[in-house]
Amino acid sequence: MNSREWGCLDQIEKMVKLAVNSGISFGAKLNAKQLSAIVEYMDDSNELELTTFQQLYIEVPESKVELVKEKFKEVGLYCYPVGNVVKSLRTCNFCKGEEEEGMPVAKELNRRIAGKPVPFTLKVSYTGCPIGCGEPMVSDIGIMKIRDHYNLYVGGKAKGKDAEVGSLLFENLTPEEVYEKVEKIITVYSQKGKKRETFYKFLKRIGKDQLIS
Repeated sequence: MNSREWGCLDQIEKMVKLAVNSGISFGAKLNAKQLSAIVEYMDDSNELELTTFQQLYIEVPESKVELVKEKFKEVGLYCYPVGNVVKSLRTCNFCKGEEEEGMPVAKELNRRIAGKPVPFTLKVSYTGCPIGCGEPMVSDIGIMKIRDHYNLYVGGKAKGKDAEVGSLLFENLTPEEVYEKVEKIITVYSQKGKKRETFYKFLKRIGKDQLIS
């Protein structure tokens, strides 16, 4: 958190940064009501930061955090913590439909993992078909729906000269197995990862076998 002037010139209040998005749906979109709700808690000096995690960062006064969360919830906006946590699930646009591409599975996975504390920011991605978005292949943890089952990839890295495609860890998983495996991987990383150690470096250090056993 940082301190910044809010309201009266002689009154300083701590500001809290929130990560906000419209949840998991068809594409990353905001409607007029959602935009209006966000603008209501901004002044002329505020800026919105659009992140690569399909989130907007907004700063609000500490005393208004719970009120803002409630108001945002009323218009279908979801708030997540900022920092070294599991980011909200990055998804494809579900171009073939909600059920066919497993949107309910993506929503449930996001509900279970988003916001969990980890040694360093953790990116988890999902795509509903093998010929669509390739984001899961370059994310820390990636889930790809293939027909009626799911493949799980780990260790992708999208940035830097050592960028790397993730490797297949499990295949032909059911939804329940996806939840179980991903939650276990996050738990192992939380318990055995060093402070500010990226998941990519963590996996190189301990090996994939630690995630399977």
